[in-house]
Amino acid sequence: MSVPKYFELEGGDRMPRIGFGTWQAPGDVLEKAVEAALEAGYRHFDSARAYENEDALGRALNRWIGGDPAKRKELFVVTKLPPPGNKAELVEQYFEASLRDLALDYIDLYLIHVPFGFEHVPGDLHPTNPDGSMKVDYSTDLVAVWKEMLKIKESGRARHVGVSNMSEEQLNRLSAIGKPECLQVEVHVLFQQKELIAAANRLGIPIVAYSPLGSKGLVDMLATKTGRDYPSLLELPAVVNIAKAHSRTPAQVLLRFLLQHGVACIPKSTDPTRIKQNISLWDFELSKNEMQELSALDRGVDGRICDFSFFKGVETHPEFHFKNMNKTK
Repeated sequence: MSVPKYFELEGGDRMPRIGFGTWQAPGDVLEKAVEAALEAGYRHFDSARAYENEDALGRALNRWIGGDPAKRKELFVVTKLPPPGNKAELVEQYFEASLRDLALDYIDLYLIHVPFGFEHVPGDLHPTNPDGSMKVDYSTDLVAVWKEMLKIKESGRARHVGVSNMSEEQLNRLSAIGKPECLQVEVHVLFQQKELIAAANRLGIPIVAYSPLGSKGLVDMLATKTGRDYPSLLELPAVVNIAKAHSRTPAQVLLRFLLQHGVACIPKSTDPTRIKQNISLWDFELSKNEMQELSALDRGVDGRICDFSFFKGVETHPEFHFKNMNKTK
């Protein structure tokens, strides 16, 4: 099947269907990885204020841009409003901080990172109480925050705005004000989000899949904290067998499955070989039977990895909708 390489957005902009993730990458490591990604052909780069490495991404991108406006236009740069910024009066402040650290004139896509909020503590994006629980802000008004996001788009400093980690109900609520131009959520072969994707499709909202390969860094952290057993997506027998049949890596099969599933992907790697492999997806395709075999691996909500259980106490927030926290499998 023919899979488009881009999502077409308002104004003729195009979001590449394969992007480069930057979470859990220290600054010096990230700069080198971004250089390798640019050389491999990536033009879509996903970041977030909460990752605390926007400055490193900005340095690497600006070295490549070299002051050339045409090269800047080749890039599609994404960043996100962090949980402490989920108050209408703080959106502008946090957006400007991201713009400053990235050292760009505009952001291609700005997302609300999560539906829940933390207290605003200057200099601390992850404020905690003495017992280790998060300082949760219970006053979050997503509609008010979304209206401020739309104002940033109107200003031209963000060409597009969208959301991340939202439920279908939240997506519908915000769409009544102004349709998000992207929904970024966890999607992979064990957690295929079929209902949410169908809802986004009905609204005409593109979906970008994070953790498309299972996010080993997050899995290792959560396994220690929760005792859950997280299977390796790269070692699933069906994935391994299909990879062998195509002379491809398991990662390439997992990513190609998502592309044929209709979503974009933002795999993250710091290894130059894997970085190149993860974007080399356009010269093979999975058969109908292979797609059906992989589709059958879906575990629904039990396949979710990122349930935000690493934020102690966040489940008490009224907008929290992740239901399998600390579930042992």
